[in-house]
Formats: sequence, structure tokens, C-alpha cells
Amino acid sequence: MANDVWVYIEHKGGNISPMSFELLGIGKTLANDLGSNVCAFAIGENVGDIANEAFSYGATKMYAVEGEVFKSFRSEAYAKAATFLLDKYKPEVALFRATTQGTDVAAASAAQLGFGLCTDSIGLQIDGGQIKMTRAAFGGNYTVTVVNEKAKPQIATVRPKAFAMPEKDASKSGEVVKESFSVAEGDLNTKVLEFLQSEVTINLVEADIIVSGGRGLGSEDGFKMMKELADMIGGAVGASRAAVDSGWISQEQQVGQTGKTVKPKIYIACGISGAIQHLAGMRTADCIVAVNKDPEAPIFKNATYGIVGDYKQVVPKLVETLKAKLNK
Repeated sequence: MANDVWVYIEHKGGNISPMSFELLGIGKTLANDLGSNVCAFAIGENVGDIANEAFSYGATKMYAVEGEVFKSFRSEAYAKAATFLLDKYKPEVALFRATTQGTDVAAASAAQLGFGLCTDSIGLQIDGGQIKMTRAAFGGNYTVTVVNEKAKPQIATVRPKAFAMPEKDASKSGEVVKESFSVAEGDLNTKVLEFLQSEVTINLVEADIIVSGGRGLGSEDGFKMMKELADMIGGAVGASRAAVDSGWISQEQQVGQTGKTVKPKIYIACGISGAIQHLAGMRTADCIVAVNKDPEAPIFKNATYGIVGDYKQVVPKLVETLKAKLNK
């Protein structure tokens, strides 16, 4: 049906991004309001496992483009395949994760098809038969609602963890529609030579706990303390732009307007003043714990719990207490 809701299932190296299934949850809600179905679509060398997972999270149908040329993610190849699928079936809306891959494919598809694109959506709803997409603006101080009135599908990238993960039911099944579409290697401008494994073991965007450090840490050594705390509680290490610009930590661990947008259950900010650019990337965390020597630091206005003190004294005591509680 032309008014179905489609969800792009993102994967890398054969590993499915679990947050893609989060989109199936909100996708099903939208589809119910439209009186249609939520469908998944994927591109890869072999998408059989992806289809089974998608069905278990609520997809009724899976559209797929397969081929050796799609073994590794390449923006140009994946965008051509996605454009083909969206142009052929013209669903009501197509949802992508607001990640590097998702945004890349969504933006290229929208540009090639001449469709509108709402990026980093945090709210989606059907009103009067149209989908309304809400996103943050001006550093998160305002929200704007966007309606695309001129073309279908209406394409949106959705901020990870903006919606609840649907329940999984492994007994569910669906129909796989494999489309014949290929891209010649000679028509692509890039080749994948190798993948360099990141030193970051936990993806910031998907982490439930993040321990972040800022300029107030004073040096690279401060992040050793952040990592010790994060490792103890199963969290990831993040940073403000000031810490990244100082060369104390890699850019891929930056949280904020020019870094990653995260929504963990717990966000511990040490030595971070709370500039609006940083808040834009983490203010929606369920619980924010701030540690700062300056009692007037803006971060405290957004914190669930605030500790005025030197992180060099506070964090070791916190680690010591946790060790005792966790028997480590």
C-alpha cells in the first residue's frame, strides 16, 4: 500500500543496529493511525537475518536489495538502492536513524528524488492524515514542527532513543520482497579497502550510562579517572568540545551540537560548565549528575543531582563507594 510506513534497518559488518528496531515501534503507531502497515527495508549482501529480526519487532513486510556490491556500506551504492525502492513503492513516510549512515542515505535519497527531509526528529505524529515531524532548534531551546506537503515519501531521520523500544516476539513472521537492483563497481567512485576498529568499545549513542569530562578536568589524565568510573558501571566515556579541542580525547567521543546527541539513562558530567552547545547533545538524558567546582556553572540548572566540588576528590570517593557496593 502506498501509505505504508517504512523503516530503514541499519547494519554494519553483519551486525544489526538495535536502535533501528526502536523505529519500528513508532512506525507501527504511525501506520495504525494511517490505517496501513509498518514495513522494513534493508540493503546488504544477505538480509535474511535482518528480516527475521525486523518481523519479531513488528514489521509485516521486508523490502530488500541484495548483492555483493552492498557487502560493506558505501553511501553512493546504498543511496542508489534506497532511492530505487522509495521511488518504486512511494510509502507515506520513510524513517531512518539520525546516525552517520542513516542521515547519509536519507539525505542522498531525498536529494535524488526531490523529496523533503526532516533531520534529527524527536517527535512524530499523524494529524489530519499527515505526518508531523518535530525537531529541536536553536540549541534545543525551541522545537519546530515540520510538515512536507509536496511529495511522498516524507523522509525523516529520528534521534536514537527518542522513542521506546517495542517488545520482541520471535514467533512473528512476514513477507520478504527481494527487488532486482544492481550497481556496477565501475559506476561507484569509492572502494572499501579496510575497516579500522575504533578504540571506543561502547557506542555513545546507544549507551545507557555516560561519564563525560570537560575543560575542568585540566588534562588528558583526568579521562583515566572518567574511564575507571565508566568501566565500573558499564558506561561509555564522553567529552565536551573543549576537551576534544584540547587533544585530550578523540572527536568520536564528543557530545554536543557539533558532536553526538545522546539520551542515556544516566549522564555524569565532570568539569563541564554546561555551554548550550553541549546541553543540546545531552539535556534529554533521564538523569544528569553534575560535578563542578563552580557553584554558578550553568550545568547545575539542568542537572538532576549536582555536586559542588573538585572531581579529583569527588570521583575517587564515588569509585570507592561503588566498589564496596558492587564488591569489586
